[in-house]
Amino acid sequence: MQEGKVKIELSGVSETLLGPLWARAKISRDHSSLFYDAKAVELVEKIDYDFSTFDLIPFEDYLPLLFVARAKQFDDKIKAYIKEHPHASVVNIGAGLDATFYRVDNGTIHWYDLDLPAVINIRKQLIPEPDRTTCIAKSFLDPSWCEDIKHTEDGIFMIAGGLLRYFEEGQVKQFFSMLADNFPGGEIIFNASSRVDNHFGAWIEQLPPDQQKELGAALMETLKGWWDTAPQDQKDILRSMLKIPARTHSTEWTDVETLWNQHSAKEMREEMRGFMKSSHWGMGLGKWALKDVNEITRWDDRITVMDQSPLFKDIPRDPSWGIAIRQFIDFSDKNRTSNIFHLRV
Repeated sequence: MQEGKVKIELSGVSETLLGPLWARAKISRDHSSLFYDAKAVELVEKIDYDFSTFDLIPFEDYLPLLFVARAKQFDDKIKAYIKEHPHASVVNIGAGLDATFYRVDNGTIHWYDLDLPAVINIRKQLIPEPDRTTCIAKSFLDPSWCEDIKHTEDGIFMIAGGLLRYFEEGQVKQFFSMLADNFPGGEIIFNASSRVDNHFGAWIEQLPPDQQKELGAALMETLKGWWDTAPQDQKDILRSMLKIPARTHSTEWTDVETLWNQHSAKEMREEMRGFMKSSHWGMGLGKWALKDVNEITRWDDRITVMDQSPLFKDIPRDPSWGIAIRQFIDFSDKNRTSNIFHLRV
């Protein structure tokens, strides 16, 4: 452990809190005019974790924009709400190491960060609880946390960023009914994908053949760089995806690449999807998706839709991102692959 730094030891869904933190810090450093999160930049320096491993993720130029677009949309929604309800309570559900409070605080709101005890323990080591903020160490599916929320006379606003996709539909239904039971008239924003698996494959398939080839080559270079530093269990996962069994236990990248190149394009897509689901990157851990937000109103007639919009709505297209990234953003919004939903319960 590096002296003076906090060691992060989490597993499962909780471990995914590091990805959004890395993304907010990266965009803050590289594209501060779009989004700046001083606390995220500070935190990546405090944590004893090799964040450089995120730079080896396939599509690592795209992923930070997904996280930051969500954060920016949430910020705007919160600011609009607290402008009308300056003394409201705001609940960050599945808070992780998110620092939204520091970006939106108006000096009078009451803020609650809700997450599992192990996460809250780390959060308290890294982020002090200033006045008007409270940490709640409970599962978001535990109804008792609702009793911990005070100061709701001027309204309650809730955010759930990147959380619900990791749970089964029955659990998500339970969650929304719990909100309607305990916070009638309250509002919540959350993000959801329109399908359970990731959308990169669908986007790549609609590109011209030459661009598909270029992206494929770039992906192989990324995986090659990742292979040099990847932990053994992750290498084993990648090898296990290969349908050709010969030499699959080789530790040489050239052998793995040779086997990979013997696959059809369809097999490559299937196996890469399986790898992303199984690896520590967590891109494929999704269990719940939402195509039509009105589905939730059919679950519980107390819930009404305030707004829904594609993830990158009103996000400026920076020319420095390159044409491929801009094409991906446009494809995502046109096909509504990821969306922001705003409900009243």
